[in-house]
Amino acid sequence: MSESSSFARFPIVPHQEASAEVKAIYDDTMKTLQIPFVLNWFKCQGSNANLLSGNWAKLKSTLMMGDIPNVLKQLIIYNVSKERNCNYCARAHGIFADSMSSMISEKENFKVTENLDSPLIPESYKAAIDVVTKAALNHQNISDEDFKTLEEAGFSLSEIQELMAQADLVNMLNTIADVSGIKIDNELLEATA
Repeated sequence: MSESSSFARFPIVPHQEASAEVKAIYDDTMKTLQIPFVLNWFKCQGSNANLLSGNWAKLKSTLMMGDIPNVLKQLIIYNVSKERNCNYCARAHGIFADSMSSMISEKENFKVTENLDSPLIPESYKAAIDVVTKAALNHQNISDEDFKTLEEAGFSLSEIQELMAQADLVNMLNTIADVSGIKIDNELLEATA
């Protein structure tokens, strides 16, 4: 989101004002993401239950299910969002990735987003972050060599499909965050303070 936009372009629908259908989706997002509040990314879609339902189903199945570790998926979304200057998604997914830093290293105060070049990050993760970032930003430039890189990093064809789906997911996440004009959630910022 450009810094010049200081307002949400779509209504932010809080849980207490949402329709029953939207409340059910909100509740599922909190349960699935294991957070006690509804993210602004969902609330800016709360006036359109159809859209919210479809986007949540895609996000839930692509990000929260599958064989690729969630920390790697979060790092991919963080990295692409940072490259694209999508402030909302970079901050939110950076916070989620950092909350999983212990899956990468037990080192005290280790924040995975601040150490993407660290030798503690598996080489397979680095390869996936590089290739999927390329796919999200310049999908027309993905080559057989990129697939070979992922295969050589140890990913199966099914896992490569799952990784490439993150490129599609992050494009949707960034587009909605940027066009809606949403701000980072105070609750997320408070969790990291």
